[in-house]
Amino acid sequence: MSASQAILTRETDPVRALPSNVEAEAAFLGAVLIDNRILEELTSPLKAEHFFAPVHGRVFERIVTLIDRKAVVTPVTLKPYFEADEGLKELGGPAYLARLTADGQGLLAPKELAEQIYDLALLRELITVGRNLVTGAMDTSDAVAPLVQVELAEAALYAVAEGAQTGSEAQSFAVATRASLEMIEKALLSGGHISGKTTGLTSLNEKIGGLHDSDLIILAGRPGMGKTSLVTNIAFNAADRLRRDLDDGIAVKDSVGAAVAFFSLEMSADQLATRILAEQSGISSEALRMGRISREDFQQLSFASQRLAELPLYIDDTPALSISALRARARRLKRRHDIGLIVVDYLQLLQGSGRASDNRVNEISEISRGLKTLAKELSVPVIALSQLSRAVEQRDDKRPMLSDLRESGSIEQDADMVWFVFREDYYVMSKEPKVPLGSDDSKIQEAHAAWQAEMERVFGLAELIVAKQRHGSTGKVRMRFEARITKFSDLAPDDMRQDYGDD
Repeated sequence: MSASQAILTRETDPVRALPSNVEAEAAFLGAVLIDNRILEELTSPLKAEHFFAPVHGRVFERIVTLIDRKAVVTPVTLKPYFEADEGLKELGGPAYLARLTADGQGLLAPKELAEQIYDLALLRELITVGRNLVTGAMDTSDAVAPLVQVELAEAALYAVAEGAQTGSEAQSFAVATRASLEMIEKALLSGGHISGKTTGLTSLNEKIGGLHDSDLIILAGRPGMGKTSLVTNIAFNAADRLRRDLDDGIAVKDSVGAAVAFFSLEMSADQLATRILAEQSGISSEALRMGRISREDFQQLSFASQRLAELPLYIDDTPALSISALRARARRLKRRHDIGLIVVDYLQLLQGSGRASDNRVNEISEISRGLKTLAKELSVPVIALSQLSRAVEQRDDKRPMLSDLRESGSIEQDADMVWFVFREDYYVMSKEPKVPLGSDDSKIQEAHAAWQAEMERVFGLAELIVAKQRHGSTGKVRMRFEARITKFSDLAPDDMRQDYGDD
């Protein structure tokens, strides 16, 4: 009996129907042991768990570990690691490693063998998903929610499509360390010290180091503060940076830009597009909506729209989405367009499952947990806008605090970062003293002059308050806001108002 037949006899009796090719696994391992450089040329994301024969998976894992240490891997150098391996003993012990390299057939097409091993592993995962799906669908007890079953099935299928095991296993600390070092290296080489995705705002990037994968960022503020404007600016900046980097020949994995999925539950897609056109053309949103533009303006608008045509920004304006539906749509966008950033405008407009809808606090808890799970599942940053309670309006200092978040407990707990947008000019403008027509009352004139001076001090300034940050310190980031075109930008270095309000 050959070694391959022995493996098949010993390990596949209960699951003979599962797709596998143990001979291909043996041939591939033999090729790698003859020429270690084969692993560097692989296009398939092959891992130890993709091998059907457990002993082959263990051999592959040891090969990869030794090559990472810059060692030359041969049957001889592998032998000490497998002398006590029970599975290998049944195949003849360490001598089996030498037999793998006997004919060298795998050298003829190692890439094709690796792809076949990987594809067969995905088919086995698909069979497992299907079996679990049938088992779940056959359960007709009252405790089973069909929509939950659908979402779990879609999540499992997404995991298969991504080449992951449906039951994700713990990763070694070595793997986690390598990922951390890659992130640090990216920050070092970026020039702007960005380890995540760019916001397009230098002052904000310096404060947070960019938008980090798997993070949930909550952006909150009272109405009129510019929450949607800021998140639209960030979405455009990230998508535009990716487009420019790709034009310059920079790979997606090396870019600090990202394709963006924008879930707009409040505004329609054309309203968002109008905002971005206004920002890029320098023409006010109001003038665009009313059609009050000149021919020159229209030409400028046409040029701006041409630049935006290839922007990797995908807008979903479906109203009243449930958290499960949003997650399903996000997975599809990730699969089709490899999105690297998700924006949700806004959190309170999402719906939870039917079970939680009887209690709004529980529903918000379910939604915030769902958004955090989505960020981890797709390994992308998620920015979700949130409302603030009216408690802000009752205080003299209108700057928001974490306790102002509506249903704040779960949102604050699940978020990796919490940002508040605050524009003092919004509140100062509403306090303009009334000056009666023709009045020469000196006190009224003085009050209006004092208001005007205060308005000049704060006009066009905005604060982004970083109230929570797992990765670094909290604090304020001051920016410029042009209400006419709803655009946030960095303050000029010589703007003397940068340090206002610190006394």
